[in-house]
Amino acid sequence: MTEEGLRCIISHSEGTQIEYKKSQSELARSVYESICAFLNRKGGHVVLGADNDGKIVGIEPDKVQKQIDSLAKDMNNPQLMNPPFYLNYEALDIAGKKVIYFYVPESSQAHAYKGVYYDRNQDGDFALRTSQQIADLMARKQQSGSENRVYPYLRMEDLDQTVFEDIRNRLEKNKPDHLWLTLSNHEILKSAGMWLRDPSTGQEGYTLAAAMLFGTENTIRSVAPFYKIDALCRRYNTDLYDNRDIINCNLFRALERLMQFCERNLPEWPLIEGYQRISLRDAIFREVVLNLLIHAEYGLRHSSTFTIWADRVEVVNWNIPFKYGQITLENFQPYAKNPVIENFFLKLGIVEEVGKGTRTLFKYVPLISAGQGPSIEEQDEYKVTIPYLMAGPAAEDVVKDVVKDVVKELSERQQIILNDLRSDGTLSAKDLSLKYVVKERTVQRDLAELCRRGLLSREGGRKEGRWIVHD
Repeated sequence: MTEEGLRCIISHSEGTQIEYKKSQSELARSVYESICAFLNRKGGHVVLGADNDGKIVGIEPDKVQKQIDSLAKDMNNPQLMNPPFYLNYEALDIAGKKVIYFYVPESSQAHAYKGVYYDRNQDGDFALRTSQQIADLMARKQQSGSENRVYPYLRMEDLDQTVFEDIRNRLEKNKPDHLWLTLSNHEILKSAGMWLRDPSTGQEGYTLAAAMLFGTENTIRSVAPFYKIDALCRRYNTDLYDNRDIINCNLFRALERLMQFCERNLPEWPLIEGYQRISLRDAIFREVVLNLLIHAEYGLRHSSTFTIWADRVEVVNWNIPFKYGQITLENFQPYAKNPVIENFFLKLGIVEEVGKGTRTLFKYVPLISAGQGPSIEEQDEYKVTIPYLMAGPAAEDVVKDVVKDVVKELSERQQIILNDLRSDGTLSAKDLSLKYVVKERTVQRDLAELCRRGLLSREGGRKEGRWIVHD
């Protein structure tokens, strides 16, 4: 660590990943709680010889090595830190004063200090006292989610056979050459990676993913007793609810139930995109629902909530975080938390591609919310907030305003095309290419882009039809 690097760290206040201890003469024993919490959470920087605001107070020079020796000894003592963990400590001079700096990485294991597990939040370190808190920590430390957990005594009769029938009907309609149409129910599950051998016991069986996707409600209660999606509409009655659906069926049926809940309780926002009229409600909330079902961690002792308010929809589910903090288009990285479950929806064509759902939200949500985008925050709780305006004249005006803002981003030629087609919608791509002295293919690309943005659509056939500009 350089002096410049250390100054950069101490320019920030204490938080989830920074801890200061004075330790001027004696090593602050509470530093071990912070170390334990950083190991269990996502790592962090520790500076000894600084007060809570990051101001350097310094360690007595003859006590620096003694404190480093104590840290090294104690961190290697399983009676204190279990399991032990090696750290690298640096003695540094800054502003003429001695400090000790070290970085604590996130550990792949759960650690306890004097028999107590600690975790970290913005307020500092806190002890995990309940069995649920400790179970959540252990689940978070798994290399992967619990979807591959094997249940040797789970049988085909414990699964909902109508789901297999619906899957085949869907594939016959959309993918008639799909391999699954030639397989038995058991072979479909094996092909989808839902029949595995438990390496610790050698027993084979259906997995938690199979139970969650195909199980009856009794089966799901036995393997995931805390699983529940509480769908609430609180647009008018915010103390209780206007409408409610408690969903504890398999994920295939849960998708249907949640989409029906959205249809009953959310307004419709139509949009012309390309040559098609699409439902923004369906496009947006289908992705929100799929995100909830695919990425939740079903081995944790928590349920999920799907709440419709008068101006927003909030969806919260517990997961094993891939990264912490706010997710934006700039920092978004596609990551499959339940790859088997996600791959199942991909093979059915319900999900198009990994990561497309998040990009869809950032594309469409501003059209129903006066330009405001979605909020996606990943912590132990994965929270998605979708702002919206009620349907009606006000909402329609907002969509028009957003469309006008989009127009400003068009090329000069694309804006001219819109103006010309507004005056005469019968103009063809050839007519426009001759008028602008450009290739017809260039105009066709412009027309396709205007349609993609929902600013233009085609009414009628190729010869007798006309272009419709959406102001």
